[in-house]
Amino acid sequence: MSDVKFFNVYLKFKRMRTNQMFIKQSVGIDVSKDTLDVSICCLNNHIEICNIAQATFENSKKGVIGLENWIRNHSIKDLDYTVVVEATGIYHETLAYHLYEKNIKIAIVLPSKISAYFKSTNKRSINDKISACLIAEFGLMRKLDTWTPPSPCLRKLKVLVRERLRLIEMRTMVKNNEHVYKYAANATGTAQERICELKNMLNKQIKEIEEEIRVILSENPELYEKVKRICTIKGVSLITVVTIVAETNGFSLIRNARQLVCYAGYDIVKKESGTSVRKGGNISHRGNKNIRRALYFPAITAQQNNTFFSNFYDRLYNRHSIKMKAYVAVQRKLLILIYTLWKNNEEYNPEKHQIYKFLEQPNQAALIELDHCPLFVD
Repeated sequence: MSDVKFFNVYLKFKRMRTNQMFIKQSVGIDVSKDTLDVSICCLNNHIEICNIAQATFENSKKGVIGLENWIRNHSIKDLDYTVVVEATGIYHETLAYHLYEKNIKIAIVLPSKISAYFKSTNKRSINDKISACLIAEFGLMRKLDTWTPPSPCLRKLKVLVRERLRLIEMRTMVKNNEHVYKYAANATGTAQERICELKNMLNKQIKEIEEEIRVILSENPELYEKVKRICTIKGVSLITVVTIVAETNGFSLIRNARQLVCYAGYDIVKKESGTSVRKGGNISHRGNKNIRRALYFPAITAQQNNTFFSNFYDRLYNRHSIKMKAYVAVQRKLLILIYTLWKNNEEYNPEKHQIYKFLEQPNQAALIELDHCPLFVD
């Protein structure tokens, strides 16, 4: 008898002896650059978590194929399972795409949520095998949405907008150095020339990326038309819309505006306890920083050129006299407006979209937490 058959017979005998029945199954995988630590856990009818099997595989195409076969052989038959993976930069992508192609349900969870669950277990020691087991337990305790890969077009756009952002950050550093060399007492002419050449090279690369983005949009007429409709908002450029659409995967997993606000980190966080703790509300910043960065200048332009946003800004500024706080509120409103135009597939109409309640989310849509929305990895 093979090891796999003996293992399944042993499980069946053990379940009969203990009168237990497994009701839910989860596979947790701790991903690192070189290895994949996997653990299979089950929840029985006594609401007890049982660790069924553990193994380690190489994080490569060959290792992923071996992991897939191992899961099929060691998981409990006739019981659905979901593979839960902690998002780790790009190291989980080979695994995720392979399992998706094999029609295996996979959920990619933000590291902050896994870390919070780790702390709740009071584990004193953590290693890769323990992490895999805890990730599997997290999958048993939560209801997670199945991950689906973004379309090739949106994936390319996401890579391009993030590359453009990094180049802009580098250009800002170069400009600061250029200013230093310009006014320094002992600066050499050759240093200024090299700085100028580097700045010109970065400007050229940024323009090339922007042109490549336009080419991709021209090859996808439906996407381009939706982006053009949103660009009818004064101050919102094509690059801004593409950034937001790419970072949210075309709002594919966004169920309502409140969830989108949380995903972008604009949700208000308050801390109140008893009579002594009364901390005022601030935005959480626990979201996609690229969206907030993309909306900074459009919010300033909208405040200057749109009556609705201007009145909204003035009302908030007169209340607390903090400019940035009012601008952040405008950014939030602008993000919800972009989401509304995208979902309704319509252009910006000042008479219709200046109604305050239209930009707000109805009370019945109350998905604030992102347990079901692992959309990005910073």
